[in-house]
Amino acid sequence: MAARRFPRAGVASPHYLASTAGLATLARGGNALDAAIAANLALGVATPYLCGYGGDVFAIVWDGKHLHGLNASGRAPAGLTWEMANAGAEQASVALGGAQGTAASVMPSRGWLPVTVPGAPAGWRDLHERFGSRPFASLFEDAISFAERGYPVSERVAGGWARVAAYAQTHLDGPEFAEWKRIYLPEARAPRAGERFANPDAAKALRLIADSRADAFYTGDIARAMVAYGGQTGGLLTLDDLGKHTSTWVDPIGMRYRGYDVWELPPNGQGGAALVGLALYDGLEPGLHTQIESMKLALADAYAHLGDGPWPEALLDPDQLLARRALVRADRALDPAPSVLPRGGTTYLCAVDTDGTAISLIQSVYGTFGSGVVAPGTGIALQNRAAGFVEDEGHPNRLAPGKRPFHTIIPGMLLEGDSLLGPFGVMGGAMQPQGHMQVVLRLVDHGDDPQAALVATPPRSST
Repeated sequence: MAARRFPRAGVASPHYLASTAGLATLARGGNALDAAIAANLALGVATPYLCGYGGDVFAIVWDGKHLHGLNASGRAPAGLTWEMANAGAEQASVALGGAQGTAASVMPSRGWLPVTVPGAPAGWRDLHERFGSRPFASLFEDAISFAERGYPVSERVAGGWARVAAYAQTHLDGPEFAEWKRIYLPEARAPRAGERFANPDAAKALRLIADSRADAFYTGDIARAMVAYGGQTGGLLTLDDLGKHTSTWVDPIGMRYRGYDVWELPPNGQGGAALVGLALYDGLEPGLHTQIESMKLALADAYAHLGDGPWPEALLDPDQLLARRALVRADRALDPAPSVLPRGGTTYLCAVDTDGTAISLIQSVYGTFGSGVVAPGTGIALQNRAAGFVEDEGHPNRLAPGKRPFHTIIPGMLLEGDSLLGPFGVMGGAMQPQGHMQVVLRLVDHGDDPQAALVATPPRSST
């Protein structure tokens, strides 16, 4: 089938300012990759509790003929160990009056300990270097303007921000949180709907990232500011950790579902769970019950077998799928254990241009506002992705220095042979592989258009 031409271009994101920035980039002659980067940069200003320059990014790119995957997630500091994490969790439990329960084997979700090297700035640079058409610094213009001049906070953003503010006033009282509170809780509260919010420190940091093609973030002024603040307030990031960071170009993983090709990224993300869920469902009696059971089995396997390592292809082996399907019963719900294999806070956006080039991009700081740590002068909230590690000996997602944690954020792409149908994705932790599966089922099995697929209520089971 000949590749389709797209008579119109488009950008979809969770905030109108980001979509506007992406569309403006297209209007200035940029392509889909330029538009997606500009939109993501604007999201970091307009929805800072969900994403930003201190987080990670994953993307799938369709260049009209081939798929390309980018894993721009960061690694744990070389000095981070479970002994430190456990000690930090115990201290947090005491500070909260035992509110975290038996927290001795749990990575704290706030503060410096869960901070991993942010991969987003390098990811934007690497995407642009390979596919961009506009000057890199020009993609930052709208985000810098929003940060410098301010923008009206929307009702939805204000609500999410206020919930974090309430938590912060009670729980985040260490010196490492002081700058975050100064920047993001002006007047000791979250901005209200309609109020203007500006972040001039972020505007300065964005200029540095733009002008240096991200070098300032990893080896220059921003890197030194983060490391210096960590030295004063208990951080583990070093200039060596930041300077050694690299993105990784990867081959997407995929499967054919009823004539359509569904593509995800390999681990350390959970995209494989969507593929396993679809593959299991494809051999079962259609219905809501089997859809739910298929995804439960897929998530059990994902949490057991995915980490910073190769994609375990055995998860899609026909015999493996047959054995897992045999567990599904029409008269009861599963509480599945993972299979045994042979040894061997988030924002989604997408863009398509008139040439049919498309990008599916997802970016996050993990928890709302990430770690709650902002280095003075940067305006950048650092992510808390190390909270995703597990302690179990031998587990592929066990914490180790310099290792990437298991990620929840996943972009998707849907093709029909060599023809693009479109990028797709959703937001929300473990909802993401479930959402990918639901969107594909609605598009393929029910013939819904994208909007209907996203808002559809699952049909009632016939049993």
